[in-house]
Amino acid sequence: MLYNYKGEDYLLHLVDTPGHVDFRAEVTRSYASCGGAILLVDASQGIQAQTVSNFHLAFAQNLALLPVVNKIDMPSADIPSVLKHIKDSFELDPEEAVLVSAKTGKGIHRVLPAVIEKMPPPVGDRSKPLKMLLVDSWYDNFRGVVLLVRVFDGTIRAGDNVVSLGTGMKYTVGQVGVQFPDATPQKVLGAGQVGYVYFNPGMKQIQDAKLGDTFTVTGSEDVVEPYPGFEEPKPMVFVAAFPTDQGDYSRLADSINQLVLNDRSVTLQKDHSEALGAGWRLGFLGSLHCSVFQDRLRQEHGRSIIITEPTVPTKIIWSNGKEEVVQNPALFPDTSHPLVKSSQLLEPFVKATITVPEEHLGRVIELCEANRGQQKGIEFFNKDQVILVYDIPAAQLVEDFFGKLKGSSKGYATLDYEEGGWRESKLCKVQLLVNKQPVDAICKIVHASQVERVGRQWVTKFKEHVDRQMFEVVIQAISGNRIIARETIKPFRKDVLAKLHASDITRRRKLLEKQKDGRKRLQAVGNVVINQSAFQDFLAK
Repeated sequence: MLYNYKGEDYLLHLVDTPGHVDFRAEVTRSYASCGGAILLVDASQGIQAQTVSNFHLAFAQNLALLPVVNKIDMPSADIPSVLKHIKDSFELDPEEAVLVSAKTGKGIHRVLPAVIEKMPPPVGDRSKPLKMLLVDSWYDNFRGVVLLVRVFDGTIRAGDNVVSLGTGMKYTVGQVGVQFPDATPQKVLGAGQVGYVYFNPGMKQIQDAKLGDTFTVTGSEDVVEPYPGFEEPKPMVFVAAFPTDQGDYSRLADSINQLVLNDRSVTLQKDHSEALGAGWRLGFLGSLHCSVFQDRLRQEHGRSIIITEPTVPTKIIWSNGKEEVVQNPALFPDTSHPLVKSSQLLEPFVKATITVPEEHLGRVIELCEANRGQQKGIEFFNKDQVILVYDIPAAQLVEDFFGKLKGSSKGYATLDYEEGGWRESKLCKVQLLVNKQPVDAICKIVHASQVERVGRQWVTKFKEHVDRQMFEVVIQAISGNRIIARETIKPFRKDVLAKLHASDITRRRKLLEKQKDGRKRLQAVGNVVINQSAFQDFLAK
């Protein structure tokens, strides 16, 4: 945006970053295109877990920080306490903090002048060879891949020939411009500017645009030093997705591919289930990321899908030292096998930072302990705020841990987490059987302490969604060679004795035995037909 301050026009590049921890990689990329950040703190709730996490990310990038305290109009606002915490926790001068109320507009006019005064202008030399950092990218149906870039040195204009230092691919620039707020073409982008670039002919695949890659003009590859780049986000949660009707498979595949084009952090590979047919295995950064993807598929493309329970990858270190990471629980080897017994099974952990009011501390600690958490730290932040640090298995985190945390703290707790590495654990594979046939869509890797609870829960819930047959249907949950839970659906029964009134007991027994033999023959040849709607209802939360 353009902002006039003291008679001079300033071009400001503004980025609004998502607050949820699932999108941390997007926050890191956004910082690379900026020279400073506004640290926004709630005057009533104080510093939260995400505030601390994002402060450390911004501090590591050497960004100039401007503290802004919002919601000062609320009756519960405690401004002196918040300013003291900003000084104690972040070592920022509380006198520089801007006090605002976005609701009433109070103090808003002081924010942009403070940004211009406190934050340094971008540095760069327009006379040097082009050095351009790729910050983000998205797919356009007509132009191909559009790049969001920051120019550190030199200039770039339409017609220039550029080369990627990461992939070695060469391109011709088709158009350059800035987001103002929509795409506005410019003749040239110079050192210090942030804008968009697309090529002609266009870049066809979004995978060719490596985030954090450095571009320069052809011939200057040896002169320009590449930027360190970003770490590609790794999926933490995996789900299997299937169409509600197999006739919609090709149309749904097109819709999913279009969404994946614009969201590079989603991994996609084809999958197949005996029960649900052809589908896909999708990897996401977290549970919220998965929910957002599902909502976009429904709202933007009008498609609905069946999604299995979210799972996390599992690592096996075999006795010969070979390592294998299993993402699909159905492909996990049977834990009763001798080779698996002699190997190491590991699951991913996360380091979770939870901010919670002191009055809800007991319930939150109870929740963390129930989810196999290990307490690593507790800090009483002020008279009513507590920061907890726990190591929690990632498998527990994806089981709606965030929702349970909000429920146990009346919505006041906040959660932030980062990867905590792999740890050895006693893991078991739980599988659902219907008449001794495995249902591959319902399979999960759980800790040994949770096997019986999950098994009992599954068979009870699945029984509600399977129709009665002419023969007995047995639903079992197994782990290894052990049956841990069972439910039986009784068959339809015809009253064969209805026509007999005063007959002999042997006649009655003969008819009942004949009915029993018929049921055995029917069970031997009959298959349990489970409707798609049964799986849909079972997998729905």
